[in-house]
Amino acid sequence: MDNELLQLVEKKAQVWLGNSFDENTRAQVKAMLDKQDKSELIDAFYQDLEFGTGGLRGIMGAGTNRMNIYTVGMATQGLANYLKKAFSDRKEISVVVGHDCRNNGVLFAETVANIFSANGIKVYMFDALRPTPEVSFAVRYLKCQSGVNVTASHNPREYNGYKAYWEDGAQVLAPHDKGIIDEVANVRIEDVKFEGNKSLIQIIGEEVDKPYLDAIKTVSIDPEVIKRNKDIKLVYTPLHGCGRVIIPRSLKMWGFENVNTVPEQMVEDGNFPTVVSPNPEYAEALTMALNLAKKIDADLVMASDPDADRVGVACKDNKGEWVLINGNQTCMIFLYYIITNYKALGKMTGKEFVVKTIVTTEVIKKIADKNNLPMFDCYTGFKWIAKVVADELAKGNKYIGGGEESYGFLAQDFVRDKDAVSACCLISEIAAWAKEHGKTLYELLLDIYVEYGFSQEGAVSVVKPGKSGADEIKAMMEQFRANPPKTLAGEKVILIKDFKLLKQYNQDGTVTPLVMPETSNVLQYFTAAGDKVSVRPSGTEPKIKFYMEAKLPMSSRAEYDSLKVKAQEKIEAMKKDLGI
Repeated sequence: MDNELLQLVEKKAQVWLGNSFDENTRAQVKAMLDKQDKSELIDAFYQDLEFGTGGLRGIMGAGTNRMNIYTVGMATQGLANYLKKAFSDRKEISVVVGHDCRNNGVLFAETVANIFSANGIKVYMFDALRPTPEVSFAVRYLKCQSGVNVTASHNPREYNGYKAYWEDGAQVLAPHDKGIIDEVANVRIEDVKFEGNKSLIQIIGEEVDKPYLDAIKTVSIDPEVIKRNKDIKLVYTPLHGCGRVIIPRSLKMWGFENVNTVPEQMVEDGNFPTVVSPNPEYAEALTMALNLAKKIDADLVMASDPDADRVGVACKDNKGEWVLINGNQTCMIFLYYIITNYKALGKMTGKEFVVKTIVTTEVIKKIADKNNLPMFDCYTGFKWIAKVVADELAKGNKYIGGGEESYGFLAQDFVRDKDAVSACCLISEIAAWAKEHGKTLYELLLDIYVEYGFSQEGAVSVVKPGKSGADEIKAMMEQFRANPPKTLAGEKVILIKDFKLLKQYNQDGTVTPLVMPETSNVLQYFTAAGDKVSVRPSGTEPKIKFYMEAKLPMSSRAEYDSLKVKAQEKIEAMKKDLGI
């Protein structure tokens, strides 16, 4: 064991035995110090839980590297300090505070509200759990300067965290992100004002729920198609999270009369007792919903994650078997439907645009191009989609949809983060529209592939823990940068994008600039066949990520299964070429 590290950890832990900390926390720290095995102590104190550009996230427990009222308190005090500097000209600064179903969610939300109010900041606090997108909506609706939702999104049950929002309802971007991080870094536990000012805390609920739901209802493109197919059988599960408060209600407001929920998972529970992990990207999380769907012969299954910003979807294939639709595919289906029906209903004005992240499927660009619609590529994360939305709206353009491969979609601009509430309602409308046209959602997906070309995606994360791992990841990125692959899966690489250098290396040998808001350590390779590989180190974990997309022409629905096999072979060949 590294004695120097242990001494540092023990010194930090000793501070947590002082009177600034409650009795229960002191007891937990003392127990870790007294244990022969120091691994738990080291993990809890070897670093400070980092307040990143999106906020906080970590395992709950005592220690500087854990989510507890003290780390939450210091982060919130830092955010309060920054807000008071950034909005020093305002008579009143106000914030929204919410939470999801996580254990300690109420405790952390109350801690956040107390600290803001103790700093003279007005707090609008939700009366119970609410979706992250509703918090984003509330920031703008109540004309606040910031917002916090206590959530660890789709992470396992031992985690909690919080997402921080700026006055535009989006997660914080430059220069404010760095400014807040600097303020948080300067806060000591003695600086935190834990004693709240109750007169500055206003409890909110239905007075925000109703306008939010009314706004969500405006997302419907063709309400008549719902009226004609109102009895379409829908199955929905919130996976014990806050979608239960809003999503069934929203679906009914849209006119769907046959909404079936999974009773066991409509129970609010931060232990997520019915799933291994509350992540709708994993098939296992949809097991109970799929069982109900089979029982009632449903048309569509939907699952939202604990803070209801992402949605997983399943439908029946042409053999009647239930299949999951991945994040790339749902994003394609959403944008195809929106564009097709905007045109069919005469809603296109010529100012519309769509957005995707750079690692999301290129089929979306094909759809946009063929329909003469501007499409913007941005970095991974919805804060970047929100930035494009804000920039283009300022020019008088109209946002009609955007998404990412990791199951997030946003169909409107009154929220500035991904939104499972509007996404669940809209995918239900799409299923109703497909049914009216004699198709399942699955057949609609195949028809999109026939029209725009088939693509299959694969992702690999190579884990490299510790400092040596971080050095290895850095070396791997530099190696790919200095010696890019000439071919991938037998196809010639014709275009390279380097987002760290903001340069694009073209087939003819010319180099052109990439216009992005800032640099990012991402490399992309495009082949003559339209295949794409993206490489980037994870911002939150000790891993390097590879995203592969294999493109193939598809002339009929019947080819789908065989093309999936061929595409997987291409992806395996790409992995071999990349040495992973």
